[in-house]
Amino acid sequence: MGRENISHSGINVEGTILKKLTLMRLLAIVFTFALVATACGSDSVSDTVSDVGDAAQDAVSDDDDDAMDDEAMDDEAMDDEAMDDEGDGETAGGSVDEDTANDAVADAADEEVTDGGVVTTSIEDLEAEWAEARAAIVADIKAAGYGVDGDTLTGPGGWSIDLSACPSDWSDTAGISDGTIKIGHTTAQSGALASYGNIGVGMGAYFDYVNENGGVGPDGLQIDLQIKDDAYVATQTQELVAELLQSEDPFYIQTLGSPNTFAVQGTLNDNCVPQPMSMTGHQAWGDPDNNPWTTGLQLSYATESLLWGSWIEANYPDGGVNVAALVMDNDFGLAYEQAFDRFAEESDIIESVAFVRHDPAAATLTNEVTTLASSGPDVFIAMTAGNPCVLAIEEAARSGITDIATALFMPSVCKAVSAYMAPPGEASDNWLIFGGGWKDSTDPQYADDTYIAWMNDRIDDAGLDTSVSLYASGYGQFGWPAVQALQIAAELDGGLSRTNYMIALRALRMDHPALLEGIEFGQDGSNDSYLVEGSDLSRFSFADQSWIIEGGVIDLDGESPNCAWVAGEGC
Repeated sequence: MGRENISHSGINVEGTILKKLTLMRLLAIVFTFALVATACGSDSVSDTVSDVGDAAQDAVSDDDDDAMDDEAMDDEAMDDEAMDDEGDGETAGGSVDEDTANDAVADAADEEVTDGGVVTTSIEDLEAEWAEARAAIVADIKAAGYGVDGDTLTGPGGWSIDLSACPSDWSDTAGISDGTIKIGHTTAQSGALASYGNIGVGMGAYFDYVNENGGVGPDGLQIDLQIKDDAYVATQTQELVAELLQSEDPFYIQTLGSPNTFAVQGTLNDNCVPQPMSMTGHQAWGDPDNNPWTTGLQLSYATESLLWGSWIEANYPDGGVNVAALVMDNDFGLAYEQAFDRFAEESDIIESVAFVRHDPAAATLTNEVTTLASSGPDVFIAMTAGNPCVLAIEEAARSGITDIATALFMPSVCKAVSAYMAPPGEASDNWLIFGGGWKDSTDPQYADDTYIAWMNDRIDDAGLDTSVSLYASGYGQFGWPAVQALQIAAELDGGLSRTNYMIALRALRMDHPALLEGIEFGQDGSNDSYLVEGSDLSRFSFADQSWIIEGGVIDLDGESPNCAWVAGEGC
């Protein structure tokens, strides 16, 4: 697909926004000329304005859609040169290569997940398996001699940190005192994405359970989670993190949201404060060499984008596919847009892509989705998050996209049934998702799954509503691995410390009980910096209120190269 056929939200399907941007730029030039002329005492300012204004009108009336003027692009859009560099067929960091994705999707289509992935055993057996896996990791770390040597911290896969660059008053055991581990967490508890704040609440419930059942390590350390509401506003995240560092100096700080994590990544790495398992799938968190204190957890948005593209190519062999994508206008949404755009540009199947961006705080998406509907898409993809996922489903039905498109995709971050799929009613039926392999706690097919059932019982014991699946996301998806890493670090030489915790994270490899069997959970220092690189492909059944898995699981463990992210360019 030629680059000129791709439509960006900075340039809509009809080219209207491009014309407006051209006019705005030319008017800015007019204004500049006027100022210069005035400063020089010219009496021909009106002539200058008139001449350039006429030129602006001529430019706006130019309907040549075959050439895209880079100078007319929105400053927030990725420039063509960067996109062209990444579209040369080489593997981009943070995602698997296209051939691997294509093969994985094809292989999974011929397989089947038995009983929807339900696992029946006992929680005692699971806990025994976890203890055994932790002990093996501890043994491997000790045998390899990883740890602090002078001013250097070493870990698996050639990963290392120069500790001499840490602040002079830095402490390896900051946040640990009086038998307590103080942990900071910034998240959205208000605003359009407030539902994600329930993840932190659920994680806190799991930490409380751990505290009540022996705590962390041989000393039974108690976890003190301090949650701060940033309303999904990056500047507020910066303020809250600065306050935490100054007043509390927690053991680590966990962030939610791509723009929010970006906003403080530099600060936390400069201060040698762990930023583990960030609650965002941006591929930039897989950069262990340049940002050694930051890790992600979930499937990267870049890999998810390639899976969308691979599925389209496998299911529309005759080509000529028009794709419409609703994109959240921030670092999160642009990670999707950039990766899918790169794939589409190289595709012989995808004919055009219309990207329309929306304000993360938008109360309605009527205009954006109506614009996308006018492009007559064969495939519609919601590259958004939080309540906008609900709005996307509702507006797709209202605008007619549901009738026009033959495939509609939710993003992996909107898999929660109770939060995103149930509210729109029947309009959510038949939507597809590459769901990152996670079992949703409110999905009835997992009622008899040992871990899911146990987790729901514990959530209920904590006085929380088990119908809110994001509580379980915090309890299991994020809380469980956080504690596993703490327990491993506490058993290393010197006991629990920030450096030991980072080694434990970089060496973590266990069977995550909330993931479908067959999807690996682990990383290997600088060799593999993504904990989850697999997914399910599921279709939502409104009647069953369940994600029905299609085919087998897709596992791409170890296939994603690291991502040294550069703003505006990517990996």
